[in-house]
Amino acid sequence: QVQLVESGGGLVQAGGSLRLSCVVSGGTFSNYRMGWFRQAPGKEREFVARISRSGSTTSYADSVKGRFTMSRGDAKNTVYLQMNNVKPEDTAVYYCAADVKTDGRWDYWGLGTQVTVSS
Repeated sequence: QVQLVESGGGLVQAGGSLRLSCVVSGGTFSNYRMGWFRQAPGKEREFVARISRSGSTTSYADSVKGRFTMSRGDAKNTVYLQMNNVKPEDTAVYYCAADVKTDGRWDYWGLGTQVTVSS
């Protein structure tokens, strides 16, 4: 069973920075494509970023491109989301997800961590 646990959320002022972490247990982490998603109040969950199994390829939503950076540390079974120059519209619950079959489907999800950006 694969489990994902996010941490690092909190309250931050606009223009500030925050780093989210997601620790993965179960299976072989280095075989998983990983992603970050977010859901703001009253809105549907949306894609934020994803990273390949090797870590060599990343992809970002246009709304965060140039401000957020996703990385992975296979030795620690952890993925990170470095959030810089945050904006109030980044306020959401952030979830990490694992594509364990690398078939484009997100098979496992964490419970999320709240990020609140004050203006």
